[in-house]
Amino acid sequence: MSSHRPLHACSAWAVAALTALALLAAGPARAQGEQAAVSARAQAEASRSGAGNAETAKPAEAPTTAAAAPTGDQATPAQKSIAARAAATVRQAAKSAAGIFSRVPCLPPKGGKKALGSLPHVAGKLIAGEPVLIIAFGSSSTQGYGSTTPEYNYPNRLAAQLRRHYPTADITVINRGKGGDDAPMMMKRLQTEVIDMKPDLVIWQVGTNAVLRNLDPAETVRFVEEGVARIQAVGSDVVLVDPQYSPAVNAKSEGAGKMVQLLGKVAELRNIGVFPRFEVMRDWHEKQAIPTEEFIIPDGLHMNDWGYACFAQLLGDDIIRSVGQIKAGIAVPSDVRAYRPM
Repeated sequence: MSSHRPLHACSAWAVAALTALALLAAGPARAQGEQAAVSARAQAEASRSGAGNAETAKPAEAPTTAAAAPTGDQATPAQKSIAARAAATVRQAAKSAAGIFSRVPCLPPKGGKKALGSLPHVAGKLIAGEPVLIIAFGSSSTQGYGSTTPEYNYPNRLAAQLRRHYPTADITVINRGKGGDDAPMMMKRLQTEVIDMKPDLVIWQVGTNAVLRNLDPAETVRFVEEGVARIQAVGSDVVLVDPQYSPAVNAKSEGAGKMVQLLGKVAELRNIGVFPRFEVMRDWHEKQAIPTEEFIIPDGLHMNDWGYACFAQLLGDDIIRSVGQIKAGIAVPSDVRAYRPM
């Protein structure tokens, strides 16, 4: 077996422990006053991990009131002990969080890439300190088929990454993936499962099942364009995710190529971002020399834990970068919306 075999990801406690790091930065004793918030968040993460492929719940909120804790030299030995244990948990969580990439690192495409594009609605909410709702919409690879536990599907991995980067933000990621769905099926649930929720960002993974079923890519893209227009009409940012690079999809190379091309055109037409999953995964195999069995499960189609984790990591990096440009006052040209390897 290749030496590239990925490791499994950390437990849900990693997210909670990393949140505690921000608390510890203000002083050891403060950690005691905030301990309940960290514990509640950990319980919420654990609940998500055991809930199958259901929606990703919001993290538990911190208590609205807490007794004032002594600061500095006023902290008792017991309080310092609590802080020390919390610090140790944070260090262990940080170590475990990168465990899945310890043998095979998650790297962006070697050829470089264009920016994902502006996400003004998400950025505006984060700048204003308002709650952010993200909906991951799609089929089985959004639902998480192939992951060993729901904790390792891409929406949950993405949620954990964004919460680590924005520790004071209220970020919710809801999983609306349904195995087997193609674009017409998704359109039937678009209104109730996505638009009615009034999300700030919709990440729409689409196209793979149409390719596997030899459906007309142009017909699929017509549904997608209509759906994107409806999502944008309620003020949501949108990012499209095209098909995965895998043996089953590659066997339909002509249809896959057309689907990737047409989804890119929709992104340009609607002035939205597209995450080129097909090209990113092909880069893993062809340029980074990672065997497909190291990121695809034996069915030849779905990703494994490492594949979902790296996909989520790169997508999350792009979201963070795009939001950062707006927060820094950097204007993103209107024609720079598609993220593709050069």
